[in-house]
Amino acid sequence: MSDIIDLATRVGRTLQQKGLLLATAESCTGGGVGQAITEIAGSSEWFDCGFIAYSNASKTEMLDVPAALIAQFGTVSEEVAGAMAEGALSNSNAHLSLATTGIAGPGGAVPGKPVGTVCFAWSMGNRARPNTFTERLVFSGDRQTVREQTVAYALQGLLRLLERN
Repeated sequence: MSDIIDLATRVGRTLQQKGLLLATAESCTGGGVGQAITEIAGSSEWFDCGFIAYSNASKTEMLDVPAALIAQFGTVSEEVAGAMAEGALSNSNAHLSLATTGIAGPGGAVPGKPVGTVCFAWSMGNRARPNTFTERLVFSGDRQTVREQTVAYALQGLLRLLERN
């Protein structure tokens, strides 16, 4: 967990230096990214809000993810992760966002999406036309390990995005 807190600290420092606010949209991590971020004293200066959208209905209602997108690609897809990140931007005061959706296990696997499959998205820029980047990975380990790896990777991806912009 200390590695995750170190990553969250680096994210916070970078966001604060750039004068940016972050929002999160989490499914499989259940708020783990937000928890790591809010462990950092002063995070209210760079963290706007977090959405825990675990059900498909909450993804649609809170983050404006089209139900047709979920039906077409499945909840665990780069397309849905991207829509979640963009929904977090449009429903917050944030300048950038990240999203996680996946199968932490032990059940839930479907053909082509084994346990440990996680889709990520990072979005920033104009709310009407954000730049959104997605990625799909498969982690190994038990539920807790998959979730911890997901939180760490989401924060690492955010740092990469911030370094490019």
